[in-house]
Amino acid sequence: MNALHTAHDILPTRETLFAPHRALDRFTDADLSTLIALRRTLHQFPELSNAEHVTAQRLFDALESLGITEITRVAGTGVVARIPGCDRHAPTVAIRGDIDALPIAEATGQPFASTVPGVMHACGHDVHATWTVGAAMDLLRTPATGDVLLILQPAEEIGAGASAILASGVLDGVAAIFGGHVDRRFLVGEVIAEAGPLAASADSFTITLHGSGAHGARPHEAADPIVAAAAVITALQTVVSRRIDPARPAVCTVGSIHAGIASNVIPESATLTGTLRATDAETRATLVQAVTQIATDVASGYGVRADVQTERGTPPIVNPLREAAWAREAVTRCLGAAAIVPFGITNMGGEDFAFYLEQIPGCFLRVGARAPGEAPTAAHSPRFDVSEGAIVVGAAVLAECARVASRALA
Repeated sequence: MNALHTAHDILPTRETLFAPHRALDRFTDADLSTLIALRRTLHQFPELSNAEHVTAQRLFDALESLGITEITRVAGTGVVARIPGCDRHAPTVAIRGDIDALPIAEATGQPFASTVPGVMHACGHDVHATWTVGAAMDLLRTPATGDVLLILQPAEEIGAGASAILASGVLDGVAAIFGGHVDRRFLVGEVIAEAGPLAASADSFTITLHGSGAHGARPHEAADPIVAAAAVITALQTVVSRRIDPARPAVCTVGSIHAGIASNVIPESATLTGTLRATDAETRATLVQAVTQIATDVASGYGVRADVQTERGTPPIVNPLREAAWAREAVTRCLGAAAIVPFGITNMGGEDFAFYLEQIPGCFLRVGARAPGEAPTAAHSPRFDVSEGAIVVGAAVLAECARVASRALA
């Protein structure tokens, strides 16, 4: 496995993993050591989206060491492995784990912290990749009815990896797909497996306001794009409050403003960028239409011209009823019914697993990743870390999702 350790890098015991015994019992002590070592190695050497070359090779080697013979590289830095089922004629089910890191400098203080300046696994993809290998261990011992494809996907953080995997054709004919994400708002052993919206669409916009420049002392000679930008930003705050049904979650956020180079110069243009989030297609379309209309009309009133460009990102994740029921059955089999907990929030974050669900039925889970007594930590934070018992839970639950779905589809 080529896992690297230091003298103070002590692997946890079964007791300190805080994972339920029903999940832990699916793995030997050697399995657990292998998985924890793999996760820590991935964490020490993170790689950004579409640059996961060493990460992909480590994962390829990890799967190969389990005796899996059908492993391929796809979509540049993606890895796909096939676990044979009991009936090769039964439908194939897929499990997806993502593998890329973020451009964030780590501040966890862990002995296995990132060794790559300015790059870290601040969203748990090292754990997702590892629990996919763990699911392979479980499925090799107790195969599903049909084959199971393991998808180790690059470039989730930039919303490009799932589309690349789909375009490669490796998922053609797959009957169902399952995946999950660590969540430190929940304890290890708690799992969210709900039908309905679980993540939002993530579209972006750029508004360029074209005016005419002048001396700052003679503003009447200009068409000031900065004043227009202020008015546009204020008006955009009415998009959600006045254009969207209050029962439908939505976000319209202006995240950056760029204009001007000197205090006594009115510039020719100003540029705003932002994000739009929704959990259904109708609201998503309304947000784009409203931002375009408001920016154009308000700018016109200030004597400037608005050029509005929108870019579609990931669609919303909406788990279907049937596949969510399969996931709940899998959680109950692995952990007991009490492990299933309500999400309890509206998640406006994006996740490119949604692209799979546009073409393949499936379910996306949230997996608790906080040990008892620990405080929640926000994802994409320099201090983000995961209680490693989540690896065991994610591996067991996703393997069982594949079994339940495969049996139901056969």
